Parts: sequence; structure tokens; C-alpha cells
Amino acid sequence: MKFKKYKGNPILGPNSKNGWESSVVTNPAAWYDEENKEFILIYRAAGHDDRHVVRLGMAKSRDGFNFERCSDEPLFSPPESGHDMGCMEDPRIVKFGEWYFITYASRPFYPGKYWEAKPVCSVPKCPPEFPVALRKNWTSTNLLITRDFKEYIRAGRMTDATVDDRDVIIFPEKINGKFYTLHRPMSWAGPGFGTDHPAIWIAACDDLLEAKKMQLLAKAEFDWECKVGGSSPPLKTKDGWLMLYHAVGPDKYYRTGAMLLDSNDPTKVLCRTPDWLMEPDQEWETKGFYNGVAFPCGNIIKDDTLFVYYGGGDIVCAVATCDVNELLDYLKDNPF
Repeated sequence: MKFKKYKGNPILGPNSKNGWESSVVTNPAAWYDEENKEFILIYRAAGHDDRHVVRLGMAKSRDGFNFERCSDEPLFSPPESGHDMGCMEDPRIVKFGEWYFITYASRPFYPGKYWEAKPVCSVPKCPPEFPVALRKNWTSTNLLITRDFKEYIRAGRMTDATVDDRDVIIFPEKINGKFYTLHRPMSWAGPGFGTDHPAIWIAACDDLLEAKKMQLLAKAEFDWECKVGGSSPPLKTKDGWLMLYHAVGPDKYYRTGAMLLDSNDPTKVLCRTPDWLMEPDQEWETKGFYNGVAFPCGNIIKDDTLFVYYGGGDIVCAVATCDVNELLDYLKDNPF
């Protein structure tokens, strides 16, 4: 089984009218607003500046395919100082009651144009006494909370400052009274970690900002996988938690797979797709700032259709769909 890519892709791309999003509009988080019958995308955006400042923008749609930007201004920008002043990347969104919880990856310094041979980089020459996160410009994951996308609570860092951990995703409801989060700590691979490559870890916690006790959830198992990480927030279904993940293969391409986790104990993987569901095969996916990227950050189930919102080539936004019941049946045919 494969996801069906929308013929009108990309659905959003760089906007020359706004300098802050004139180079990149990609990797969108997604939410469906039942009250207003709207699809919401929160996307990663950047302009042509050498520092490659990464901000967040917002767009909405009635049908899930045709989106319009909500403003000519960024939805949210990095602060002028702090551990997340370098960028705001790869958002994911869930909702608890009236509050939207948005996670985003950040760096202490601007990334620069990472696709160039010698990018202009803002990382200063740090002495060895500096924390490793500063010396290596590691990513952390942060939490942003809002009711209305107008006023925000910058809640803080959700990850250990000594670990490069960018793919942190919150489950959209508590399970047995606990929050659950997915992680992808880059350095947790090799002897003693149970995995040869960076993998997907999971944690249960009482407070989203507390130190997490993570356990290994899933590692690379198939020939199209090396490094693996969570993609979009898990979706609760009749058969368990449907979780999309990304895998970087030996060819460096980013592909998408899926898992089914136990409803009451998401540390248990019940089923897993043996083959990828989506890979980069369009020119705007294979030739970009990163060649070979189809990277989901958002997913929505509406009327038995799974909408998968993803970034192509680290430049544009796109959508793919499938019948969610067909996907669940395919997963159940592949117990893990």
C-alpha cells in the first residue's frame, strides 16, 4: 500500500511578497478545527538571508487541499536571546481542552544556509568550558501554548540540554493519567543503547517540562531504514495509536512508514509496515535544499480519510491521503 499524493502539490511554497518566507515554506504541523470546519497548517518558513532565520507561519483551508495564508506576518519568531534564538523548525500540534500545544525544534544559534558548501554560520568559537549544546549548536525541542494563535505562552524546553533531541512529539491525550512523548536523541546509538542508529524513544511523564525517563520504542528494521524518528502526532483509532514515522535510508532519502501502538500502553508496538508508504519521487522532493525529502509533520483523520501533510525538499508543503481503514488493515496484516 502507498499514500496517494495530491495532484495539485505543492500546496504551499515560498512567497516572494514576504521576505521572511521567500525561500522556504515547509514541514507543516496540521490540525482540524471541528468548530469552524477548517484545516490549520503551522509551517516552517525562512527567507533569503544568510543566517537563514527560521520562523513559523500559518495557513487555513476548507477542503484540506487549497490553503490561504492567514497573515503577511510570521505567526511566531525566535526570541532575541535564549536557548531557542537560532530558529523555530518542524512544528507539531495537539490540543488539550481549549489550548493548542505546539512543539518546535530550535537551536541556540542560526543554522545558516546549511545546503551550501560553506554556509555563513552564526555559531561563535566557543571555548571548551561552554556547554556542548552551544559548542555544537545542537537542537532542543520547546513548547508553545496558545488558545487563539494571537497570544502565546513560551513554556520552555522539553528536552535535556545535553542531548540533541529535535523530533519530540506529544500524544494528543493523556493515557492512564500520564502524558506520553516521542523522542529521537541523536547520540543515543551504539553500544549500550540497543540500536546502531538514532531511533524512536518514548517517555511517560506527569509534567511535559519535567526530565523524561525514555525507553527505546522502535529502531531501524528494514533495508530502507537507518536513522528513524517520529513524524506526526499519533492518532487514536479503534485498533490502537496510529503513528507515522520517517526513516532515512542508505541512500539518504527520507521515507515514511507507520506503526500501530497499543491503546493503553503505547510503549508496545503491535504492528509495523514492512515497506515504505511514501518516498520522494517528485522533482520538488528530490531536488531541493535537501535532495530526497518527503517529511511529514502533520496528520488528520476526517471522514475515514487520512491527510498527511509533509515537506518536500526542505522548501515546500504538500499533502498525501489514504483510506485510514485500509491502512489499519494493512498494518494488522503485519504484526510486529
